[in-house]
Amino acid sequence: MSTPVLFAYWVTALCFILALKGLSSPKYARHGNMIGAFGAALAVVVTLCLHGLGHRWFIIIAIVFGALLAVPAARLVKMTAIPQMVAIFNGVGGGAAALVSITEFVRLHDTDTNAAASAVVFTAIVGSVSFSGSMITFAKLQELMTGRPILVPGAQYVTSAIALGALGLGIATVPASSVPLLVACGLLSLVLGVLFVLPVGGADVPVVISLLNAFTGLTVAASGYVLDNTLLIVAGTLVGASGTLLTQLMAHAMGRPITGVLFGAFRGGSTAGSTAEVATGDRAVRSAGAEDIAILLAYARKVAIVPGYGLAVAQAQHTIRELVDLLEGRGVQVFYAIHPVAGRMPGHMNVLLAEANVPYEQLKEMDEANPEFTSTDVTVVVGANDVVNPAARDQVGSPIYGMPILNVDEAANVVFMKRSLRPGFAGIDNALLYHPKTTLFFGDAKDSLSKLVAAVKAL
Repeated sequence: MSTPVLFAYWVTALCFILALKGLSSPKYARHGNMIGAFGAALAVVVTLCLHGLGHRWFIIIAIVFGALLAVPAARLVKMTAIPQMVAIFNGVGGGAAALVSITEFVRLHDTDTNAAASAVVFTAIVGSVSFSGSMITFAKLQELMTGRPILVPGAQYVTSAIALGALGLGIATVPASSVPLLVACGLLSLVLGVLFVLPVGGADVPVVISLLNAFTGLTVAASGYVLDNTLLIVAGTLVGASGTLLTQLMAHAMGRPITGVLFGAFRGGSTAGSTAEVATGDRAVRSAGAEDIAILLAYARKVAIVPGYGLAVAQAQHTIRELVDLLEGRGVQVFYAIHPVAGRMPGHMNVLLAEANVPYEQLKEMDEANPEFTSTDVTVVVGANDVVNPAARDQVGSPIYGMPILNVDEAANVVFMKRSLRPGFAGIDNALLYHPKTTLFFGDAKDSLSKLVAAVKAL
């Protein structure tokens, strides 16, 4: 490559690093995203200008066609469907990298390059697992199939046999330079990805999305080695490393060992959400109307807001921002307590609240928020359930036992906004609903918050 091209690739790699840095903070996430997009666009333009690159017009047509699909999809996607979109985009990336490497192998399989062949095999296996696994996570999140663990009879043995079969075919492919063996390896890996994700249920699904994202990054890095493209190696390694770290952080936030996610399929199912406990209906709950809760909030000194997936479903982020502004106008101190896995993906609540222009200073992560609850007069839980469930802390044997939670029960009062007493995503009942401190406010989150806004204004 010429010096200008290498320099452009260096600038692109720097953009990707700066993008990751920006994405680590809600305050600079938008800027980080734009820097990363600029770096990707620069890489594409420079690559298209390379001498000796064939089929330019086919590539340009493919890019235009992809943009015509992706831009409307990204612009029109609902906030609740962003995790599904991430799963699809991630899976397509892993599948594309695998196909590119396999195509390159078909073109050059007669050459004696064991290292390159090994990289192709790695890409075929990991990329195929990432693709098919991501499609299953999409189906689970989109409720095209049950979100609970699905166990194939003898799952651990079947999955282990298929994994060993794919690995064996891959190893045989390297010295034999056999395209049929490689294709068979890829097909078995597709089945492996499905079996890997099917036994995952409940709150483990977002963790698996992050893990598969790391797989895709490693696939891209390996395909960069096959294509002798340094930029792909750098970009793939960055995605693989950051995805791996994010997976570890999410597993820690869930109180789940990373091996429980990595090898859940081989053990016959994940623990999070593996059983369901429904409300018996024989325990008393306390509920109230908008006027009573408005008085409780308006005359409090300190209020915490705990957002969850229900807030995103109701698209009530702007309404809750209006309520918070009213309370602050009355001298109430308000902050948002954000659990790392609230919603359906990392940062879901941060993105949701950023859409309503909630000041970054009001957002407190779990470790920062938990010490605040003992001095909080009222905690309002909006659409969250599992991340505030005391069973994770107190009930040994619960599917979510050991998961760090927001200790909202330490506040003087808890207002729990829910449609019904149905369990959350993990499928277990929440004892906080029946706590003497808790007041339930039933209804759609947006409708209920609108009533609270009107009631506070009327005071």
